[in-house]
Amino acid sequence: MKRYLVLENGTVFEGNAFGADRDVIAEIVFNTAVTGYVETLSDARYIGQAICQTFPLIGNYGVNESDADGVPVCVSAYIVRELSDIASNFRSEGELDAYLKKYNVPGLSGIDTRKLTKLLRDEGTMNGMITSDPAKADLDAIRNFRITKAVEAASTKEVYTEGDGSIKLALLDLGSKNGIIRDLVRHGASVTVFPHTASADEILAINPDGIVLSGGPGDPAECGMEVYTVKALLDSGIPMLAIGLGHQLLALANGFSTTKLKHGHRGGSYPTKTSEESGRLYITAQNHGYAVASETVDPTVAEEIFRNINDKSNEGLLYKNIPAISVQFTPAAITGPNDTDFVYDRFFKMLELK
Repeated sequence: MKRYLVLENGTVFEGNAFGADRDVIAEIVFNTAVTGYVETLSDARYIGQAICQTFPLIGNYGVNESDADGVPVCVSAYIVRELSDIASNFRSEGELDAYLKKYNVPGLSGIDTRKLTKLLRDEGTMNGMITSDPAKADLDAIRNFRITKAVEAASTKEVYTEGDGSIKLALLDLGSKNGIIRDLVRHGASVTVFPHTASADEILAINPDGIVLSGGPGDPAECGMEVYTVKALLDSGIPMLAIGLGHQLLALANGFSTTKLKHGHRGGSYPTKTSEESGRLYITAQNHGYAVASETVDPTVAEEIFRNINDKSNEGLLYKNIPAISVQFTPAAITGPNDTDFVYDRFFKMLELK
């Protein structure tokens, strides 16, 4: 069966349908990772988005649901160049087509993903509609689509605790990857996870040794309530680690600004350079469409410690007025690089010095 991608600028890609049989409007983004598509599909930071996978062959090692890093599927749609007919892997529990059908997510294969990626790179992220009938596409509706309440959809609804380590951490869940929580537990922590609606008083009531602001989806400018909570937490003087969206909210709480990137960073091989004395370059896993605006960072409040090599955008801050470190990337990715695992070590060192 034929299926189409209609972009907001009127460009149409014709391909083949797989996955669920339904139409969706979403923000179209591209991911440059070679492997880890199950982990990608389950990443809550993709809520409201359709992913174009730049690697040309997808589905060849099948699906194992235990690889999912949270909710099984969070994306709105999945776009690939070639969908493998064979799932060859001793761990495979099924094929990608059936997996997307199970979770009601439409897929599109057989299009020129290189052309689509270059278009998004050159013109910027845009909205699109995945449909079986391009004549039904309403360009005004596509252009007007906005991702809203993404953090609400991604955050836990209940407080829960993972791990039994001696270091007590409170994590404000903005759409956290399970891998982040596992990493914190691996470093000897007991992590109590709070929903995004939790107040500062509720978080501080457990008397945590440290506070973690997780990554998550959506526009940081929509997170007014969460920024208010972060501001209140700053007064506690408790060491803080902020990742992804949490990095952006901590910046907003300190009076800095954020900006939308032209086409975002999504994949496992983004070069990031430290501005510290070593000047080292690290390969990082990233998934975000917004960034802290470097020009708004007050150098008396925070020092920029990481910068993206490709577009020079901010990737990390070390605060001077509070014991806090924040990074835009994932410090240690399940299916990507672990070059920056030392970010966790720096945070836990702050806890020792508290």
